[in-house]
Amino acid sequence: MSTITVRIDPEIKKRMRKFSYINWSEVVRRAIIEKLMEEEKKNIAEALILNEKLRRKAHKEWDSTEVIKKWRRMR
Repeated sequence: MSTITVRIDPEIKKRMRKFSYINWSEVVRRAIIEKLMEEEKKNIAEALILNEKLRRKAHKEWDSTEVIKKWRRMR
C-alpha cells in the first residue's frame, strides 16, 4: 500500500485527538475513493454527451441493412 501525507492546521489536529477512536486514515481513504468515483461518473457523463453530439442522425429513408448487404456483396 502506498503512503500519502496530508497537512492540516494544528487546530484541526487538536480536535481530531478528541476522537482518537476514529481511524482517520480510513476516513481519508473513503473520502478519496468517493471523490474518484464522483469524477469518474462525470467523465462517463461527459463522454455520453459528447457521443450524442457527434452522432449523426440518419435520413428516414436510409436502411442500414441494405448498406451492409451491399458491402458484403462487394467483397
